[in-house]
This record gives sequence, structure tokens and C-alpha cells, in this order.
Amino acid sequence: MTVVVQLNPRQDSNEETLPASDLLTLARSRSVNDRERLLLAITSLCNTNPPAGEISGILGEVLLTLAQQVERDVRRSLSEKLAHSEWAPHALIIMLALDEIEIARPVLTSSSILQDDDLIVILLQATIEHQIEVARRPALSGRVADTIIERAEPATLTALASNRTAEISSDGVRRLVEHSRRIAALRAPLTRHPRLTDTLAKQLYQWVGIALRQAIGARFQIEDEVVESAVYHAVDQSFHNIPLPLDEVADDDRAETERRLVAKLKASGQLRASFLIRAIREKRLNLFVEGLAALGGYSVGEVRSALDGATPEALYYACSSIGIDRAAFGALIREIRVLNAGSPGDYGEQQWQRGAISTASAARAFRALVRGNAGQAI
Repeated sequence: MTVVVQLNPRQDSNEETLPASDLLTLARSRSVNDRERLLLAITSLCNTNPPAGEISGILGEVLLTLAQQVERDVRRSLSEKLAHSEWAPHALIIMLALDEIEIARPVLTSSSILQDDDLIVILLQATIEHQIEVARRPALSGRVADTIIERAEPATLTALASNRTAEISSDGVRRLVEHSRRIAALRAPLTRHPRLTDTLAKQLYQWVGIALRQAIGARFQIEDEVVESAVYHAVDQSFHNIPLPLDEVADDDRAETERRLVAKLKASGQLRASFLIRAIREKRLNLFVEGLAALGGYSVGEVRSALDGATPEALYYACSSIGIDRAAFGALIREIRVLNAGSPGDYGEQQWQRGAISTASAARAFRALVRGNAGQAI
């Protein structure tokens, strides 16, 4: 009886069959092509009849030696053949997994030979493309997921967040949500993640755009005003220890006292965005105006112009430029309107729901709006 081995030495070649008795002839040959054919012939034979015992170790050494001598197209074909193999030599799989990404991808994606320790080494030593493939592996263990989260590489984190079968702990999901504040690409996959909880959804809700807010709101029944108020009050409470010693000051002297307080706090480094939120919470609109002008480097007149505008857009940009979280702005503007006879108006789009903006961009947008409204050149 003659045993034949299926061969596919190159991706662009036609398949051929080879009698197993000719393997010895190929082994004796010094031809590069013959060595490539021998490598793939042995691989195909082992896939059909997995080796065991002593012969397994011998074949492993032979395959590893041959794989180090062949061209990339053959290594790629070898990786595809061994991706689902249970018998493949560990050293050979590691070699292929650390090869260039087109060769490594099949084993990185599917090989059960790769254990957690191997995958962690790849995360530490290989390219970002290799790391992404590791993060996409089905049923990725919690240990490897934790390593990915600890390294905090944006592209790998995004791949992990998109992997619905990865074993990510509750703390791991929490850390991914925290990372999503600076990594926008994480937000969409986290919105759909099966391990996202109500609490984490409310946190994520603070810095996503309108479309993702709608998706989170539909899934977790979250309302804008509830989240905005929660963020707003949390910020206020975190800076409640800063003194506002104005209760005993006469109205005529209050404005001057507020200016001095703002100047003192700014000089000591205590004047922060959260202080302004507290000022509004304590119904001290003028203190808010003085503080916003001082922090942003604006004139009091510019800030008051934003307060009296037909839309809250200019005020939103001014607040964003000094670090007031956009998730708190909705609640903030509602209290400001109560203190300021309904102004600024609510005409136009709610800019703070569109997405994050840098402080520098917000400052430029604010100045452009208030100076444009005043008829000045930008």
C-alpha cells in the first residue's frame, strides 16, 4: 500500500501529491525547493497522523530546523497548517508567532499551543500588530487581559474591548472605562460590552457623543439630567473645604471682596474649576464670573457677554477652557439661568453633548464668539 502526502509548497502553486517513500529523497537533497517541500510534507503527514512519544520530539527538531531555512511564503503556509494543530512543537509555534505579522497571525489567532506565559511574552516583546492579534484571541484569559490593560496601549486596549469572549474582570472593565476618557476609540465597543454595568455605564456616559449616549441610554435607561447632576454635585463636594468668607460682607463691598478672594486663591494655586461650581451652588454668580475671568485670562466683560447670550455656546467654551467637565455643564447652566434671569438662552445646539474639546480649542472658540459678537476682528 502506498501512502501519499498532500502538498502545497507555495500559496500560488497547484496542489500535488507525493508518495511518503519519497520523503527520504527530499531529506537527502540540498535543494531549497526540496527542503520546502519536505517541511510541508512532514507537516501534512503529522496533521493526518499526529506523532507521539520519542518520534514527536525528533520531528519537532527537524521541523524547527527546516522552518528556519525556508522563505516567508513557506513559513506563512506552515503557520496556516499548524494554527489548529494539537501536536505542533512548542518551539516552532513560538518561532512562527514572533515572525512578521502576516506569518504570525494564524497561530496568534488560533493556536492552542500558545499558553498565557507565551502570550504575555509576545505582548512585551513583539510589535503592536502582534499585540492586537493577541488581544483578539477567542476566550482570552483574565491574566492576559490584565496584562493588556496594565500596558495601556490604545490600539491593544481597543482590540480587547471589542473581544466579547475575553475574560475581563469587573475591575478590568472599570479600568477600560477610565481609559476611555482619553482614548475615544474605546467608547463604542465598551458601550456594547456585555460586562458593562449600570454604574460604569453612567461613568462612560459622561464623555461619549450623542449617538453613543443614545445607545447607552437605551440599554441602561439613563437620562442626561440625572448623570449631569450626579457629576455636578460630585465635583462640588470634592472641593467643599475651600472657604467662601462672604456671608458677613455688605452688598456694596461684596464685589471688591470677591475680586480679592479670587486673586488670593489664584496666587496660591487654589483657584480651580471646581471652585466655580461651588460658587454657583452657593448662588454667588459674581464670584463665578470673577473666577472664570481669572482662570481663563478673559475680561469680566467677555464672561458677562457669554452669560447674557442667546445661546449657552460661548459660556460652554469658556467653562471648557478652564477644565469644567462637559458632563457637569448641563446641570451648571440650569442653575446659572436661575441666578441670571433665564440667561443665557437655550437657542441652538447643545454643544457639550457633541463630544470632548481641548481647553486650547475651547478658549479660541470662546474668544472668537465673544469678540465676533462685539464686532471686533478675530
